[in-house]
Amino acid sequence: MNSTEKTHRLGIDIGGTFTDIVLIGDDGTVLTQKVPSTPDNYAEGIATGLTSLLPRQIAEVVHGTTVATNTILERKGALTGLITTKGFRDVLEIGRLRYPRLYDLTWEKPIPLASRRLRREVEERIGANGEIVQPLDIEGARGMIRWMLAQNIESLAVCLINAYINPNHERQLGELIHELAPDLPVSLSCDVLPEIKEYERTSTTVINAYLQPVVSRYLHSLSDRLNQQLTNTNDALPHYHLPSNGCHLYPS
Repeated sequence: MNSTEKTHRLGIDIGGTFTDIVLIGDDGTVLTQKVPSTPDNYAEGIATGLTSLLPRQIAEVVHGTTVATNTILERKGALTGLITTKGFRDVLEIGRLRYPRLYDLTWEKPIPLASRRLRREVEERIGANGEIVQPLDIEGARGMIRWMLAQNIESLAVCLINAYINPNHERQLGELIHELAPDLPVSLSCDVLPEIKEYERTSTTVINAYLQPVVSRYLHSLSDRLNQQLTNTNDALPHYHLPSNGCHLYPS
């Protein structure tokens, strides 16, 4: 066998304390390595673990990580803004009006990932059947976006009432944001979770916006480091990320 032939799949599980690495060969051989995780740059821990394995024979990389979970728990995500329909600014606080422990008087509601100051309302309305009840106020939205940019937001979520059935106004806002801030990460609820129920759709879209810059930087850093260490060519290795639903996704 040619020593440079790529015959192994690399699996990586990054935890808060340790990083576990598993190499599985086409012939069934299994190589493992456990190294301390490096939270400042998780790719460094992976690189350390790979030095004693077979880096040039890896054909595919599959990995899972707690980066997103830790970012939420530690509240270290992006400074996130939210644009929503007039009258729905406080959906994140109102939620479903349910207590996780009904008689626990010491329970404190989690602080929303997008502060109220950075949650702004826009004049527009989509009806329950998808009809346009009130057109989107483009100029008002333009001024609002400029104000948010002046607050140095790092990511922006857009969640309009009934956008799951008619995303037209959200799409217009997405185009307007891209026009004013081409590099700003934007999460539209019609893309993230196009389903009924405003609280669930709003909170999920805000979480996506809160995590997007952090996870994007992490995945780019990891991909660059893996390609640097595992290949002798300019061809990038197939690289998959494991979400919580049991499938695997391309980082994009």
